[in-house]
Amino acid sequence: MIITTPRELGLAMRDRRKALGLDQVELAKLIGASRRWVIDAENGKSASLPFLLRALRALKMQMKFSADDELPRSTQQTLPAIDLDEVIARARRSTS
Repeated sequence: MIITTPRELGLAMRDRRKALGLDQVELAKLIGASRRWVIDAENGKSASLPFLLRALRALKMQMKFSADDELPRSTQQTLPAIDLDEVIARARRSTS
């Protein structure tokens, strides 16, 4: 299975968890996370990589990363340019 979005990864994790007969609380305990983290991860929301890798191990799932030269057309998107100087300036203004 090729997973291209956080949502797809979350759905695959949820399906595997259910296939193993685990509820969200049990998975959370296995990996040292909260149930809220499991819910968010299964919904494709922000999840830390260390917990994600622990969850995949607990679910007996394997993850392989690939860095191909070109993404398939269906996943290509144009991202807006980011002005790093502006981001830093905004961060400095908000802390002063």
